[in-house]
Amino acid sequence: MLVHIKDIVNKAEQGGYAIGAFNVTNLESVLGVAQAAVKANSPAIIQVSESAIRYMGLKPITHIVSTVAKNVAAKVPIALHLDHGSSFDSVFECINSGFTSVHIDASSLPLDENINLTKQVVKVAHAKHVWVQGEVGAMIGGHGNTNNFLKKIPLADLDEVIKFVHETKVDTIAAAVGTAHGVYRNEDIILSLLKAIKKSVNLPFVLHGGSGVLNSQMKKAIREGVNIINIGTDLKVAFCQSLIKVCLENKNETDPRNLLKPTIKAIEKVAVEKMKLFGSAGRYIVGGVET
Repeated sequence: MLVHIKDIVNKAEQGGYAIGAFNVTNLESVLGVAQAAVKANSPAIIQVSESAIRYMGLKPITHIVSTVAKNVAAKVPIALHLDHGSSFDSVFECINSGFTSVHIDASSLPLDENINLTKQVVKVAHAKHVWVQGEVGAMIGGHGNTNNFLKKIPLADLDEVIKFVHETKVDTIAAAVGTAHGVYRNEDIILSLLKAIKKSVNLPFVLHGGSGVLNSQMKKAIREGVNIINIGTDLKVAFCQSLIKVCLENKNETDPRNLLKPTIKAIEKVAVEKMKLFGSAGRYIVGGVET
């Protein structure tokens, strides 16, 4: 069932667990995440990037997620979120399309410009009861990159995060705490910085770049107050590895559905593993009641 993101994030805060925010790129990935939520009895956030919207179209992806949530995942809560919106216009379109949460990412701009743009989004979004995620400290790396090494992973400045939250009135905060988009050998979570941010701003914290983090560090971060964890690269890798394998083994296949169907299970498997790791698995039982 499609719900407002605040309903599941507030419960996660109270329950001391995190919710996976899974980047989808097509129908198969949407189905995989939804089926994982059902299998794990877990809430989930299905999120799309601007590139995914350009690929699928805003209205098609909005209707796909809504329909899948209603019919495939009717007993568990699913929220729809925009990931890394880069402009007021793109965020505004998603607000008007029924997203209950949007991410305005102006973290690459000077702090005052980041604050000003985010404030504009917050004003419009809150008028329509939509949550806004803001970001301080630009995330580096690239979605889908794997097994590389980054010379330096930037960190957010605590004072800037505090100033940003105070002036923008965002609902959730993302900040650079040692992770990166993609999977890199030297990724880590600076727990002392994460702890200081949570203590200072008291907002749900969104961890970007969750695919490259050790499970042990992830568990520690959740204990320190991470409430939402973004997963993108792990899903892309699972999808592509499955598709390549099936195509190589079935070179004469002419029905695309037979080649694509295994990718749904590949996505589902990864998502279920993440839900168990994050502590969100088993939180909902038949009938949609939280345990």
